Amino acid sequence: VQLQASGGGLVQAGGSLRLSCAASGRTIGSYDMGWFRQAPGKEREFVAAISWSGGRYYYADSVKGRFTISRDNAKNTVYLQMNSLKPEDTAVYYCAANGDSGSLTRSRYEYDYWGQGTQVTVSS
Repeated sequence: VQLQASGGGLVQAGGSLRLSCAASGRTIGSYDMGWFRQAPGKEREFVAAISWSGGRYYYADSVKGRFTISRDNAKNTVYLQMNSLKPEDTAVYYCAANGDSGSLTRSRYEYDYWGQGTQVTVSS
């Protein structure tokens, strides 16, 4: 599975962005999908995850109520709608796919495929 993340950019605090993660090479309909982010000098951290069916999802406490993960299996794409952005949301955002969809997970070590990342910068 190849993943291509897009939609990042520069936005003012309080603004919104919508990230997309387009998959190719294989349908992601049976994969749990996740979004992670990595700020300079920090470890990659979990942001949100959605089950293969779209029926379950997890969010990091820091983004709960502001970010929404969704998927369109017909388009082989996963989205991350980010509202009320804060400067601390600044990071490179990565999408990832987990082929073992038995248990939705927040752990980056459980994800098998990764996109190249898209930069999100939130100015104060």
